[in-house]
Amino acid sequence: MLTIDDVRAVPLFSTLALPELERLAQTSADLHLAAGEYAAYEGGEERALFAVLAGRFEVVKLFDGVERTLGWRLPGTVFGELPIALGTPLYGGYRASEPSRVMRVEIQEYYAIAAASPEISLKVAALARERIGGMQGIESQAHKPRVTMVGHRWDAACGELRQFLERNQISYDWVTPDAPDLAARWPRERPAETECPVLILADGTLLVRPGTRELARRLGLATSARRAEYDTVIVGGGPAGLAAAVYGASEGLHTLVVEREAPGGQAGTSSRIENYLGFPSGVSGDELARRALKQAGRLGAEILVTRSVGRIDTDARQIHLDGGDVVRGDSLENSMSHYLIEQLGTKSNVKVRLRAEVVAAYGETHLTGIDIRDGASGTVRREDCGGLFVFIGADAETDWLPEAIARDARGYLLTGDDVVKAGRWSHSRDPYLLETSVPGVFACGDVRLSPVKRVASAVGEGSMAIAFVHRYLQQDAR
Repeated sequence: MLTIDDVRAVPLFSTLALPELERLAQTSADLHLAAGEYAAYEGGEERALFAVLAGRFEVVKLFDGVERTLGWRLPGTVFGELPIALGTPLYGGYRASEPSRVMRVEIQEYYAIAAASPEISLKVAALARERIGGMQGIESQAHKPRVTMVGHRWDAACGELRQFLERNQISYDWVTPDAPDLAARWPRERPAETECPVLILADGTLLVRPGTRELARRLGLATSARRAEYDTVIVGGGPAGLAAAVYGASEGLHTLVVEREAPGGQAGTSSRIENYLGFPSGVSGDELARRALKQAGRLGAEILVTRSVGRIDTDARQIHLDGGDVVRGDSLENSMSHYLIEQLGTKSNVKVRLRAEVVAAYGETHLTGIDIRDGASGTVRREDCGGLFVFIGADAETDWLPEAIARDARGYLLTGDDVVKAGRWSHSRDPYLLETSVPGVFACGDVRLSPVKRVASAVGEGSMAIAFVHRYLQQDAR
């Protein structure tokens, strides 16, 4: 419990009158943290002022996926001034490096103290300006990319590696072999054509035509499970999978996520999601995935990338890891959010071809044109085109699953009542809402047979699945 002497020991509060000191001692939280525990997290927007009473805190921030120590907060110092004074999120996280004690002043109490002693707000504002200046200096430093790559623009292997790095938020510098500034950007001799794509990592490691798994391993991304047994294994790191990972890890389950490319799934490639709760200005799929990934990792979930599941042994409860069509329906409304349709209508460089399919592609070194066949008339029309992005997203990729897990004709997983209706349920109890035909195996998100395909519903189903996992482990898995 805080005392007046505890509060007075903080230089910022040392000149306060006795009533203000008493108020802070009575209303502030007295937090005792073990080494490794956080008082506040990077990017946090909650407004509260913290003062270190004992121990010390490390200020940490992720740069390009690598944690960096920015400084320390020792007894008598404060943090949390940026959200209060400037309305910006916390620039870094504040983690106890040893058993530590910190007082937390809630924003309403801070305002009350500042009203009685205006010099407090002036000092906090000055501290915020000083620290934001230091942070701008850090940001202005030239950050060396973690990967430098030489590869041809239209080389599929080069494109795959670039996409992998972007999806996993790894900074890289890419230069083509014929670029005039190759010598300035590539620290070694010009690579041979047969070597491209060739990469140099920040530590000097040279990789010639690596696969994504080798690159992931070299970059320190997790590609192998740390444990032999898990309470919950989640196949796919889309919104549903990441939500399940967050809830599973937060509730004490040993949780593993297996993702073949990068967390975020199809939603992670969306430039803007306008209708997700809590983001009034919208949020990119990449940012949403980044936040969810950080949250899941902080709570203890383990995420593997560049891995997929080869097969599932439902009897032994084992998972074995692996060793252009633009629109075909007659309406966009059947498969696309209304706000996206409205945005398409305002784009002068976007033409919508309904009930059409790409039937041919042309080009020597790169794409120059495509043939589009009209589904109604059957006529084929050539269109100049420099790039083609396949976003069908209609069929579930579930061929690898065992026959014991029931699917519909298009591969979507049956769950709950649909399993019963299909005559694929033989257990003594009714299946849980998200449970497949194999007790204890649950499906959520786009892979599940459902008319709703939304990020928000996937996140909801991911969290619901963990509740059913708990129920299954308590009642069935004995």
